[in-house]
Amino acid sequence: MATAVAKTQIDARRLDQREFHSLMGIQVLGIGAAAPERVVRNEDLAALGYDADWIVQRTGIHERRFAEPGVSTSDLGLAAAEKCLARANVRAADVDLIVVATMSPDTRMPSSACHLQRKLGTSAAAFDVNAACAGFMFGLTTAAQFVNTGSSKLALVIGADIMSQTVNPDDKKTFPLFGDGAGAVLLGAGEASQGLVAYTLGSDGEGSDLLCIPAGGSREPIDERVLREKRQFVSMNGRPVFKWAVRLVADSIRGALAHANLTVEDLDCVVLHQANVRIIDAIANDLKIDRDKLVINLNRYGNTSAASIPLALDEAAADDRIEAGDLVLMCGFGAGLTWGTALFRW
Repeated sequence: MATAVAKTQIDARRLDQREFHSLMGIQVLGIGAAAPERVVRNEDLAALGYDADWIVQRTGIHERRFAEPGVSTSDLGLAAAEKCLARANVRAADVDLIVVATMSPDTRMPSSACHLQRKLGTSAAAFDVNAACAGFMFGLTTAAQFVNTGSSKLALVIGADIMSQTVNPDDKKTFPLFGDGAGAVLLGAGEASQGLVAYTLGSDGEGSDLLCIPAGGSREPIDERVLREKRQFVSMNGRPVFKWAVRLVADSIRGALAHANLTVEDLDCVVLHQANVRIIDAIANDLKIDRDKLVINLNRYGNTSAASIPLALDEAAADDRIEAGDLVLMCGFGAGLTWGTALFRW
């Protein structure tokens, strides 16, 4: 069976101002998050032959959470959703849209959103979005469109992934990077000053083989060869992905700020996808972002893919780092290659 050859480099495309948009009149009514109780420290992995010091030096990750066998993506998503709704003081029955961003669904069919909808006990329309680590940003902007047009009054957006089931335990450069978790936000109509001051979504399939799960889909169904070669697990060419992410994210943030006629100094809180502390540091250095405005929790959770941004948002809100009127920068980036950057006026 023919397969695409992994690329060794990809250039971050120059973003055009026509690719940036605004969508106001949207507010976040509540935030919630959930993570498995099981903590897997670098020291625990060292007993399996991993270099604990290398993990910290190369990624900034000290520990991550792994779900127990039998726990599904919708289970974690449900826990985050229930916390979110409780904080918003909204009944599940009043939610009319559920968007779940995930690359590790409970089943190929139906969607994790439908599984979650059933568990939540609602009659809301429900569907999944798969944009990997940028998934929450795709889900957020999609749900915001529904609210903006009046098609939805209360939209629940959930980023959830059980990444521990997607990585190869024998891949010592990839396995330690990922963890499991979920985060949720509830969107509703807001004041004219609230919402997406500027946002952009993008994809570049030319880099699809740099970060992927080669088998398990219609192109390469699971069979004995796939299992023998472990092609059902995440495959990542880290160096070009790292370089692409640093260039692309910085460019997209500049573009969003320019679209809104704002500067880095106007930002109150910065939540970047929690993939690697070196990526976050490089972007912060390039844009001269005040370190006190950065939210970083990957040291405790690792890369939780679509759950990354809402997990960090939940912590920031709990620590009173986000208040009404604040300008919050969010940016997700990953497999696809995909990215989503937004300036959200809280």
